[in-house]
Amino acid sequence: MALNLTQKLVQAHLTEGDLTPGGDIALRIDQTLLQDVLGGLVMLELEAMGVERVKVGLAAQYIDHNLVQNDHLNADEHMFLRSACRRFGVWYSRPGNGISHPVHMQSFGKPGQTLVGSDSHTPAAGSLGMLAFGAGGVEVALAMAGQPLNLRMPRVWGVRLTGRLPDWVSAKDVILTMLARHGVEGGFGRIIEYYGPGLDGLTAMDRHVIANMGAEMGATTSVFPSDASTKAFLDGVGRGEDWIPLGADAGCTYDDHEEIDLSTVVPMIAKPSSPGNVVPVSEVAGTEIYQSYIGSSANPGFRDFAVAAAIVKGAQAHDRVSFDINPSTRVVLETLIRDGQLSDLIHAGARVHQAGCNGCIGMGQAPATGRNSLRTVPRNFPGRSGTREDSVFLCSPETAAASALTGVITDPRTLGMPYLRVEPPRMVAGNAAMLVAPLSEAEAREVALEKSANITTLPELGKLGASIRVPVLLKIGDDISTDDIMPAGARVMPYWSNIPRTSDFTFEPIDDTYPKRARQGGRERAGHAIVGGLNYGQGSSRENAALAPRYLGLETVLAKSFARIHWQNLVNFGVLPLTFVDPADYDRLELGDVIEIADVAAALSGGSEIDAGVRGGRERIRLRHDLSPRQVEVLLAGGVINWVRARIAA
Repeated sequence: MALNLTQKLVQAHLTEGDLTPGGDIALRIDQTLLQDVLGGLVMLELEAMGVERVKVGLAAQYIDHNLVQNDHLNADEHMFLRSACRRFGVWYSRPGNGISHPVHMQSFGKPGQTLVGSDSHTPAAGSLGMLAFGAGGVEVALAMAGQPLNLRMPRVWGVRLTGRLPDWVSAKDVILTMLARHGVEGGFGRIIEYYGPGLDGLTAMDRHVIANMGAEMGATTSVFPSDASTKAFLDGVGRGEDWIPLGADAGCTYDDHEEIDLSTVVPMIAKPSSPGNVVPVSEVAGTEIYQSYIGSSANPGFRDFAVAAAIVKGAQAHDRVSFDINPSTRVVLETLIRDGQLSDLIHAGARVHQAGCNGCIGMGQAPATGRNSLRTVPRNFPGRSGTREDSVFLCSPETAAASALTGVITDPRTLGMPYLRVEPPRMVAGNAAMLVAPLSEAEAREVALEKSANITTLPELGKLGASIRVPVLLKIGDDISTDDIMPAGARVMPYWSNIPRTSDFTFEPIDDTYPKRARQGGRERAGHAIVGGLNYGQGSSRENAALAPRYLGLETVLAKSFARIHWQNLVNFGVLPLTFVDPADYDRLELGDVIEIADVAAALSGGSEIDAGVRGGRERIRLRHDLSPRQVEVLLAGGVINWVRARIAA
């Protein structure tokens, strides 16, 4: 049987299940990736589960989010994570070494391997022919403990690329074209596999841009073949020996089909405040801007900065524009220094920041109130930039650089200058000491975790009750993001490993009275429900967006639909996610309505639909749970940590 590449990668790692879409599968994991704001929770989860040393082929911890050291909190967290890496046998990428995804691609990515990471953009590694998944931290902790990753087998969406990108058009415009066609929910339940002759014109880092922002479509992951472009990348970072060829079998089929003629793609831009709000740049050209920001996990390659440098060389950014350069990795930064592009950017007025996530997650570089910001980042959810009333557009480096010069949104094709195609150079070797290797097992046993007062142990979570009878404490609309549930930014993120403190910020951008009302005058963990619309929990994989509301007493979320990772995070922490069989029931529910589900265990094991009472049982609604038997066990145990402990004790 001819298999597509996704099926081949899945089949090579299957420990349970088969290739039937929708069926439960378990995959052996080769590598894990942690970023710092969720890495702290993962290390605490390893401690809570009694793990002595990771049992995965390679585990890496990156310090890339909490870099701004306004006080001691982030520095304390860095020390804790360093000690945890030494204790558990994990690679440690030091602060300032760069964003996890491109650093991992440069240092550890291997075609044919599986990767799971505590960041929703982990699928960027699909650019190297890997099968890479973003997940909640506790799922990464389980993988680090040697457990398989459990999920539903997605449909495989084959996207055939033909033609070649025109001048002034780049990979960011390709993924924005996909978002224009399909929106932020178009990839639900799918793995996007790119193939076809158009791949010949896309470098591995171009593919990284596309795979990274597949997450904005809700896709499970994205996959590219391992071919000559992959080999060129690995050769360029000094790891050519890790290359192997990988591709789909001739005559294979896909569950869904798409085709993009790259020669027809034009500069695209996502307007505020959704990655799916995409139009051609020409439609908004002339709009005044305050900021032009280049760099992030979504545009992390050398060419993304080099092409911007070529555009602004010998010119000056508009005096109103904050021209921000956010280097993605130290290796990219050193290569830009070696080849002279950094000087061109600085002379044009660029403000250069340390290698890391920075402004993408509101950690510095927040834009002025009420002014437009152009960014090459992957997301523009409201307030994510660090400015509550922000106005963020997502675009390519070409559009961002052109607009920096003019002070207005500018279609780069109108600049009237020759376009410079940047060929990837051999990268600077970089400072190997910025990646610290794991200790030996004997040395690791002598290491103690360095916890500050802000890094607490995980709160104990009780089992789900025999029945549910809880009021609706919050009713919200469509496309609620994890940024809405648990804010990012320099004010909140330093507390993300401290769940009691983090809970104070829960739903702050939507309803800052939620924590107080959940506590009901000081009593912690009073049970309640939340009602949401479509795509509840989109965006980041941050599991404290599930854990903090659970700590405050959340027992169930009723929504029209869920984003995949957040749905799994709710289950992992013992919150029952339910969807409406009849979406019209969303409109019937009001704040204060009491949701009643009798004998929860029987209801969940009796089929995918359950009956719930409202208003004292005078009205009934039908709900769907979509849980596997394993997930029902996890939920009834009060979450995956309780479930694992029980299995170890048995």
